[in-house]
Amino acid sequence: MTTPRPTTLSADEARRIALRAQGFLGTPDRRSGVRGILRHLGAVQLDTISVLARSHELIPYARLGAVGRKTVEKAYWTDTHAFEYWSHAACILPVEEWPHFAFRRRAYRNRPHWNHELPDGAYDQVIKQLRAEGPLTATELGGAKRTSDWWDWSGSKVAVERALMYGEVVCVERRGWKRVYDLAERAIPPSLLHDELDDTECLRRLVRLAGQSLGVGTRADIADYHRLKGEQVDAVIADSGLVPVTVEGWGKPAWADPAALETPPRGRHRTTLLSPFDSLIWERARTERIFGFTHRLEAYVPKQKRIYGYFAMPVLAGGHLVGRVDPAREGSTLVAKQVTLDGPKAVPAVAQALAEAASWVDCTDVRVERVDAPDLREPLARELTRILA
Repeated sequence: MTTPRPTTLSADEARRIALRAQGFLGTPDRRSGVRGILRHLGAVQLDTISVLARSHELIPYARLGAVGRKTVEKAYWTDTHAFEYWSHAACILPVEEWPHFAFRRRAYRNRPHWNHELPDGAYDQVIKQLRAEGPLTATELGGAKRTSDWWDWSGSKVAVERALMYGEVVCVERRGWKRVYDLAERAIPPSLLHDELDDTECLRRLVRLAGQSLGVGTRADIADYHRLKGEQVDAVIADSGLVPVTVEGWGKPAWADPAALETPPRGRHRTTLLSPFDSLIWERARTERIFGFTHRLEAYVPKQKRIYGYFAMPVLAGGHLVGRVDPAREGSTLVAKQVTLDGPKAVPAVAQALAEAASWVDCTDVRVERVDAPDLREPLARELTRILA
């Protein structure tokens, strides 16, 4: 006899389903490694900020532990395994999802207005040069910027970025954080290099993928994952394969991956520092709803107005967010410039997360500069000393 799937979930059940869907509950599939994480999540966000490491390195680390940073880069960018495109933001995406972003490539091709004017002949010249010499960076194509202003792109940079959005060019790796471009006809496997899927089929697939990656989510959660419009989700969700559920306390309709409802989420919880751009927490309203935790990146907030620090990384432990650490590095020392703890019970978890992160980035010591609750500074220091001894 088949056990019927639940149609009502407690807030705790929804939280655990979300954790398992994101790879933080249960034994990680180490055999599939970084590539498995990418496929499981469907998108890994890129960002220029590098404190401990860049965000796309922190994502597999948070789930797998101390996987080598060179291993991470190699896993993303070799054997035409992935490509970079606009999803939740600029993201690394599994290459098999190329056909499902045809709707976005078509939208860019039909876009009437752009922030940068495309100089006459620049587009054809870039394509010609890539065909003859690629893969190339924007600098190798003729210069990324005319001045030091971030927005003042050269003609070749405007052209290659336009070709990237159109899908004629692909970013095949990041080299010193510069995009490396090549022709899609060389970088994408022939069986995937097409725009044959109509918008409805593309959207249906991405809504289904978002639901699988989230485990359970509201309309807004699902739309945000690949930055779809709410009405786009509405048009396809009924036949996306996701099933409607009610989550206690959410106050809004939700949909779940049916596979996530088949078995209760169980297993070991991961204790780790999270990138502020991790897909577990990248949507603020969802993070507050699931974890009761207000998450905001303050890197672009004036220093005097920051509350938690420049790159405050939430600490995940026992399936909850139990604090924040704003890290830095000084030689072989990981510096916790500011630590925020959710009470004394968070001390061991935060110490463990700091020690593991230090080891991962080849630091041999951890220094804590400030703890928001001064009475917890000494217990945290003692626990770190014990772990690092």
